[in-house]
Amino acid sequence: MTDTGNACRLIGGNCLPPPFGETYFHQPSGRWCDGRMVVDFIAQAYGLPTMPPSMGGNTADYFKHGANFAVAAARALNNSAYKRVTGMDPPGLDDHSLGVQLQSFKDLLPIISQGSSVNAVMSSSLFVVGEIGGAEYVFGFGGQKTIDQMKSWVPYIVAAISSAVNDLINLGATTLIVPGNYAIGCAPSYMTLFRSNNTADYDTLTGCLKSLNEFSVYHNTMLMKELVKLRLLHPLTKIIYADYYGAQSQLYLNKLDFPAPLYACCGGPGPYNFSTTISCGAQGSQSCPNPENYVSWDGSHLTEASNHAIANGILYGPFAIPPLLAVAS
Repeated sequence: MTDTGNACRLIGGNCLPPPFGETYFHQPSGRWCDGRMVVDFIAQAYGLPTMPPSMGGNTADYFKHGANFAVAAARALNNSAYKRVTGMDPPGLDDHSLGVQLQSFKDLLPIISQGSSVNAVMSSSLFVVGEIGGAEYVFGFGGQKTIDQMKSWVPYIVAAISSAVNDLINLGATTLIVPGNYAIGCAPSYMTLFRSNNTADYDTLTGCLKSLNEFSVYHNTMLMKELVKLRLLHPLTKIIYADYYGAQSQLYLNKLDFPAPLYACCGGPGPYNFSTTISCGAQGSQSCPNPENYVSWDGSHLTEASNHAIANGILYGPFAIPPLLAVAS
């Protein structure tokens, strides 16, 4: 949801084939999207270029406008904590969890701050910490864990996010945005996997799965409570909660701009144009000609159009308190 190319550098090869990247970059860019991510729109709102992946360079010039340390499928919990908390073996690539990403930033800070002081760089930069933690839940659902079981993980995930925010503040950060989890009950992948014949399982306004969205709200509520504590510890620091869930939820009510909100633009045969066996860009997949009319790009990730709408809700309100550009001014 945030990575702008780091995972593809690790995976190599034809990581994300066309039609990924078709809308803005007109070629695959290492983003799980047809175009830009929320963080790209935030950067551009400040007059900066789209966010480069941190693994793409190692010079002061490369990092002069910032960088993105996110890695697709990365968790908030490191490998040992993940196994201890969830009882499952860590999946996927090597450990690129939040603490590892933060350490990568610390290692590169002398290069990033070349020609200036570390304190000057930290105090004049905007830090976006997340969205992260969602991967734990994705792997949990894949491992047949129940929502009640995963609720016990939330305090540990929130603590990991809080620790990263605290570390950045101690390094000199003065403005941080901490996003909550997305409305996972609206994702075509989950809508397919947890499809129900019981109409009571679905929200009457959005058509999304209520239980999964209620779980997102549970995570977000715990995160917001933690941010209140951090603000008390650091009263001179701007710690902004970004309500990605709220901003995204509005898109399912806007049938004028998003007439097919619950369907994936790019995917395989399935009730929501999502297939567990044929992914976007694979042989047999189909891509819509108008991704601007869809919330979901590939069933799990969002289109550029919905990322743009969410970013606007964060930048100008009402889904960040205070709105980001109000903080900047």
